[in-house]
Amino acid sequence: MVTIIDGLSLGAIYALIALGYTMVYGIAKMLNFAHGDIIMVGAYAIYAMLAVTGNPVVAFIAALILCTVLGVVIEKLAYKPLRGASPLAVLITAIGVSYLLQGVAQLIFGADQKTVSILDRLGNTHIGEYSIKISSIITLVCGAAIMAGLTLFVKKTRIGRAMLAVSEDKGAAQLMGVNVNTIIMITFAIGSALATFASIFYLPTTSISPTLGSMPGIKAFAAAVIGGIGSIPGAMLGGVLLGLIENICLSIEAVASYTTAIEFGFLILILMIRPIGLLGKKRRVKV
Repeated sequence: MVTIIDGLSLGAIYALIALGYTMVYGIAKMLNFAHGDIIMVGAYAIYAMLAVTGNPVVAFIAALILCTVLGVVIEKLAYKPLRGASPLAVLITAIGVSYLLQGVAQLIFGADQKTVSILDRLGNTHIGEYSIKISSIITLVCGAAIMAGLTLFVKKTRIGRAMLAVSEDKGAAQLMGVNVNTIIMITFAIGSALATFASIFYLPTTSISPTLGSMPGIKAFAAAVIGGIGSIPGAMLGGVLLGLIENICLSIEAVASYTTAIEFGFLILILMIRPIGLLGKKRRVKV
């Protein structure tokens, strides 16, 4: 039971990050490989503000604002000029932004690992004979609430429906009066905000370093692909599946050292069976 709850908790973290990838791809048709490093920026922001204020809530709100603004700035300066450019140009730019963020973080905070104790201070609770981390329960509940809220936002609000319209047909949406530039900017802002939530949930399991976001970013991208890149429910499903697989493998001593290989083997298996992902949809390409 503990393994399952911890796996679902980790899956919620991967899902939150994967949502940023899948929303940006679904709406802007580009892969933001610098997205994982927003987690790192959020973690450092929480660390710095906690040192200044000593208040976890203030530290998180400050990190949330910083990362949201950073996501918008990255979109405006790095990606907006590349709309219509080749995917290779976008990919190289994303990698460059990723290394830039890592370099700036190392310049400011150094290469030494930092630790932040917020959610893990809460200790454990007992459910029957099982001792479960309170941080895992909070991550699972909050992650589910955030994902449900995002789903309602996309389906029920005017901005959400505009996002769906842009993802289906950018040109037609523009003709209908949708400001595509604004929608893409909002998408980057939401994705970066989700990454900030992921960072505070991820902190109990790791220390902070300039490369903090690299591996969870890669795994979250794999989760987005497993679920179907561009599909919001797919990103959630892919994240949960990957989190469960990781925790179950880590709990089995015989395969624990092969956990990452098993995760990406699962990705390959899904793509062999269903290349568009579990919940992906085939799209007609205009010629």
